[in-house]
Amino acid sequence: MKTSRTTSRKQQHVEITVGKDVSFRGKSTGFEHWEFQHNALPELDVSEVNTATTFLGKSVSLPLFISSMTGGYKDAARINRLLAEVCAERGIGMGVGSQRQAMEDGTFHKTFSVVREVAPDIPLFGNIGAAEVAKQKDPSKMQKLVDLVRADAFAVHLNPLQEFLQPEGNPEFRGVLDGIAMMVKRLPIPVIVKEIGAGISMSVARRLVDVGVTIIDVAGAGGTSWAGVEILRRNGAREKAQNDFASGFWDWGIPTVDALRQVCSLKTQHPLLTVLSSGGISSGMDVAKSIAFGGDLAGAARPMIKTLEVSGKKGLLAMIHRWEMELRGAMFLTGSRTVKELREQRLVLRS
Repeated sequence: MKTSRTTSRKQQHVEITVGKDVSFRGKSTGFEHWEFQHNALPELDVSEVNTATTFLGKSVSLPLFISSMTGGYKDAARINRLLAEVCAERGIGMGVGSQRQAMEDGTFHKTFSVVREVAPDIPLFGNIGAAEVAKQKDPSKMQKLVDLVRADAFAVHLNPLQEFLQPEGNPEFRGVLDGIAMMVKRLPIPVIVKEIGAGISMSVARRLVDVGVTIIDVAGAGGTSWAGVEILRRNGAREKAQNDFASGFWDWGIPTVDALRQVCSLKTQHPLLTVLSSGGISSGMDVAKSIAFGGDLAGAARPMIKTLEVSGKKGLLAMIHRWEMELRGAMFLTGSRTVKELREQRLVLRS
């Protein structure tokens, strides 16, 4: 079987994110600088804490989803099947990886469609890159991708940094906003706009809201450096990348907390805006803080797939349970019965 460049790249991305150190070097998400104000008199039993919420019109047990990661090469079918099984068992949402390969040919369609086959009821969203969106004059190709996974929403990922650094990248972003506006008007499901680890600013979010986008995933800096991923693809080892011009971009981006606070501030004028927090989410406490900053749900990719590959499905379920207990504890210790009440809690900056 002939392997396309897109297919090979997708496989390399997963192998590098799971097996290499691609964390930011000198920048963090910012969550560690903030803490909840303890409530010594919460006036509720821990059994009353309800972590459930809604996502894409469906009930979920936690304000958590497994963020877009993979698809489009042979082993991705196994990975996505297991991730979907975990999401179905825990009642949480999921996004598939970029479906660009599925636009090129049908060889690996199963790696995407398997998610809905094993998880028929979870909130699920498809995914395509901004550079592809800029080329589309009508939504027909995107609709086929939606149908392939029977998606509840469709995400456009903004990745100018990654496209700039990829040897085979396509850093042609003129027309992306018009393409997104077309999709918002003509697709029958919501359009999510997300970054992939460099963050979305208030000014960018405002432009998106102005063309009708109602769901934004800030996907900030501090977790996986996709600049780092591309640098390691080119150089093989981190220490060999020092003379690569791209090494100066390893820590490029807006920290997740900064992006989250900026975008959530738009909710005052746009109360229907849904804000998703991702980019370095690594614990239930990060999820809780994301909600308190005004986010609606939090997503994680690398910790999920890495745990799955190292510890299997059982290990991933155990990790999600641990995150749930951390979230539940934060809610109890702030007197928050519901996710909505948690969103009203105060975070204080550590001195």
